[in-house]
Amino acid sequence: MTRALTPAVGAVLLVVVTVALAGLTGAIVLGSDPAESPPRARLTLDVDAGADRIAVTHESGDTLSTEALTVRVEVDGRALAYQPPVPFFAARGFVSGPTGPFNSGGDTTWTAGETAALELATTNAPTIDPGETVAVTVATDRGTIARLEAVA
Repeated sequence: MTRALTPAVGAVLLVVVTVALAGLTGAIVLGSDPAESPPRARLTLDVDAGADRIAVTHESGDTLSTEALTVRVEVDGRALAYQPPVPFFAARGFVSGPTGPFNSGGDTTWTAGETAALELATTNAPTIDPGETVAVTVATDRGTIARLEAVA
């Protein structure tokens, strides 16, 4: 009599394994979180060579958390010696008191219509000279939000 049960037990186990694999596959596919991609925002860049000032304006798109951002600045393809640790108030290589969402004393969210600006200190290099191209990359740990370029 135990022989008659073996095919039935095998069939039940096969069904259980198939259902478990289907559930696991569904959980992986349905569990894929679209929030894993970087936020989407349209940003624009303005550069003032005379003041060594960089301003980035959030034109439209997702609200950004400045605490989750990385900002990298290059002048004519050369990275600044000191990169801005946004948000901040005083940081090596920058004049104290950046404005807008880059300032740690304010709101940590950056919404459409707001401009964040910072000014390079003379201790940072390279400085911005007229005619040079400034590139600013704004990113999160999930990827790049924008790479902006402007001629000073």
